[in-house]
Amino acid sequence: MTDTASLVPYAQCVLEEAEIAGLPPRYRGKVRDNYDLPDGRRILITTDRISAFDRPLAAIPLKGQVLTQTARYWFERTADIVPNHVIAYPDPNVVVGRRLDILPVEIVVRGYLAGTTSTSILTRYRRGERAMYGHTLPEGLRANAQLDRAIITPTTKAADGGHDEPLSEAAILEQGLMTPEQWRTVSQAALALFARGQALAAERGLILADTKYEFGTDADGRIVLADEIHTPDSSRYWFAQSYPERLAAGTAPESFDKDYVRNWVAARCDPYRDPIPAIPPEVVLEAAAVYIRAYETITRDAFVLPDPAEVPVARIRRNLAAYLGDAFFAQG
Repeated sequence: MTDTASLVPYAQCVLEEAEIAGLPPRYRGKVRDNYDLPDGRRILITTDRISAFDRPLAAIPLKGQVLTQTARYWFERTADIVPNHVIAYPDPNVVVGRRLDILPVEIVVRGYLAGTTSTSILTRYRRGERAMYGHTLPEGLRANAQLDRAIITPTTKAADGGHDEPLSEAAILEQGLMTPEQWRTVSQAALALFARGQALAAERGLILADTKYEFGTDADGRIVLADEIHTPDSSRYWFAQSYPERLAAGTAPESFDKDYVRNWVAARCDPYRDPIPAIPPEVVLEAAAVYIRAYETITRDAFVLPDPAEVPVARIRRNLAAYLGDAFFAQG
């Protein structure tokens, strides 16, 4: 079990930017830095940046490695449901995938009345809304209560710094964001992925409360799962053992996911309007430990700590050179 004391050497060993000399121009996402190769492959480097409330918050040591390896675990266990973009993993922070035309909708699947952001169903439910995302929720639900069935609450895919906007199946089809066939395929795949995730999480004593998926189409028009799956950034995980007691008491479920940092920030400011306060080093290290514990609980594998003396960007470039060939970087 990794604790904060063992992570002190990594406090200054963060991957905040993954600009790799010798690669094509970089596209910088909220968390991932992406490079499109001429042959149709895309290099996705998961940094240690953490983003919430449509804003960057901090950099958490080793977070990028946790996300990449957790997603790998889930990609390998869901490939029978829907094809995914993965080609190779040349580095603990890197996945090489097929370049896709990403569909302009984030597919969020929710099994519980939960959330902290403006688009979450709990936030909207507390405002008195009952009809949302094409669904109507009943009166009298408790915060964090299980829904009768899992529902899809899609949103627009905002650019970095933009705001996701709620959608519904009707709006998606009316706006031509997907064809009816694409929507059927994506929604069926998302619900099947979520069911698989909940079942495997339950075996680990966890509740997968909600998650988001990103889909694209390949050169043949097939729907392909992209980005990440069931990571602590894209998903909300709770501990099943303490859930009933906390639900009855009206307290937040015990969790490990991005909510650890989100909740710290939200308790100190209005994260949509106010400046984000500096997150103390001890909170950053505890967040790193939370991410690692999530990986180890989900996968049942020990997290492999990298050499803290090696600069992450240098290690990534070395591993990419081994994967692509030194000649690829000859101009770098």
